[in-house]
Amino acid sequence: MKALVLTGPSQFEIQDVVQPEPGPGEVLIKVMACGICGSDVHGMDGSTGRRQPPVIMGHEASGEVAGLGEGVDDYALGDRVTFDSTVYCGECSYCQSEKVNLCEDRNVIGVSCDDYNRPGAFAQYLVVPTRVLYRFGPSLDFAKACMVEPLSIAFHAVSQTDIPLGASVVVVGAGIIGQMVVQTVRRAGCGTLIVADLEDSRLAVASKHGADYAVNSGKEDLVARVKELTDGMGADIVIEAVGAEPTIRAGIACLRKGGAMTVIGNISPNISFPIQEVVTRELRVQGTCASAGEYPACLEFLERGWIDVSDAISEVVPLDRAPEMFERLHHREAGLNKVILQPQEVSS
Repeated sequence: MKALVLTGPSQFEIQDVVQPEPGPGEVLIKVMACGICGSDVHGMDGSTGRRQPPVIMGHEASGEVAGLGEGVDDYALGDRVTFDSTVYCGECSYCQSEKVNLCEDRNVIGVSCDDYNRPGAFAQYLVVPTRVLYRFGPSLDFAKACMVEPLSIAFHAVSQTDIPLGASVVVVGAGIIGQMVVQTVRRAGCGTLIVADLEDSRLAVASKHGADYAVNSGKEDLVARVKELTDGMGADIVIEAVGAEPTIRAGIACLRKGGAMTVIGNISPNISFPIQEVVTRELRVQGTCASAGEYPACLEFLERGWIDVSDAISEVVPLDRAPEMFERLHHREAGLNKVILQPQEVSS
């Protein structure tokens, strides 16, 4: 089969690799579409330690069941499926308490680190265990079905955040995850919804999908604007979807006393943290990781049209155009959001 292989820092090749075979409790998926995640773009140069070459990346995917492993009788050939990017053991105390994202033995599809190298979905075929597999209907096309993975991250973050009806919310970062958060918190019944980013095109999409106010934090003072829009008090809730020191500090500064911030982003592994401000203003700061069982709800929201991902998808292209797309994403081309690769279409 054909696969896109990261062979060195920021170096890609379309290679012929051995097609995997499903083992007991596993299925073989014919990959029809797979999105390029921001973590793939940030990790392709090796700096994060989570994409160590050689590796087949890709974890936001959808396709058809093409093979059944021993003991699999609840799926059939041709089923349209997507899957959780986190492969969890199902047996540890975290899995047993429905916190599969915190599994003691978790690994992530398309990730290569010091502990494991699990091939991903930038390939024509992929094997996954049935416990992370989910069906979807014909009303949802394969490209949009790829968006269930980033949507599930937003769903999980919002589910972990206490958002009272009518609460003022600031979303810092209007990338793909931020856009999904905007639509999700609007559905959750927040009051004033403020979104901040450095790109006007992203802010325009956020406004279209429910943001009351869009703030280009490169052009105006975000904290001052939030205070102005909240009668000088600050926001009840901040959801941070970048993970860099300036945005986390800005998010904390946007909160009212007693407010809470949920952090999704983790571009920077370590930052300087304003502990005195958090303590003296009695703020709550929590992290949120991946998702934990939100896929069925996300698929329903997508199929019913309650969440719109059309504006998030910029390009749908054959697998062999991936190097070009990674380069464009790495250089943060204006207006380029989610790129979906089609592994079954390869000319090289």
